[in-house]
Amino acid sequence: MDALEALRTRRSIGLVLDKVVPEELINQVLEAGTWAPNHFKTQPWRFFVLTGDGRKPLGETLAKIAAQKMDNPETEENQQKLAKTKEKSLRAPVVIVAAVEPSDNPRVIVKEEYAAVNAAVQNMLLAAHALGLGAIWRTGEPCYHPEMRKLFKLSDKGEVLGFIYMGYPNMNPPARKIKPVSEVTRWFNTENDF
Repeated sequence: MDALEALRTRRSIGLVLDKVVPEELINQVLEAGTWAPNHFKTQPWRFFVLTGDGRKPLGETLAKIAAQKMDNPETEENQQKLAKTKEKSLRAPVVIVAAVEPSDNPRVIVKEEYAAVNAAVQNMLLAAHALGLGAIWRTGEPCYHPEMRKLFKLSDKGEVLGFIYMGYPNMNPPARKIKPVSEVTRWFNTENDF
């Protein structure tokens, strides 16, 4: 599959089979991430690969964060919600946690470090697709919670930026509708175009 075909055909795959993904394929996906552009060559990405029971601490942490928002986490209803939250980490046989550890280089702009990790994630999603795997990038408030930083032993400047759930596809994604390039692009060929 060439790069342009991968870009056009990649979709978020939220349903995957409960089937082991060979470590060789996971490593190819991870390596694709490391080829992302990064200003000053800081390589600010950190990846944590969770498989098997290694996914359970993520579920526990997601539940801990969810419980902090509940008036009374001990009610039966809330206990059921927390049990479902714990199961989120088991939705795919592989969860790759993508995090940023910004460089101490004073010339580095921290936003660019985040952008580099986001570019790495895109590379990984494309690589997974090209290898016949399904993947979805999940984010949200729990990613950025201090408990996540603590779980993955990141520095005070480090932060989890998302979870890539990955496995063999168990769904046919719907067709994707995107805006035409002409709706999101302006061309400036002369000074008068501004």
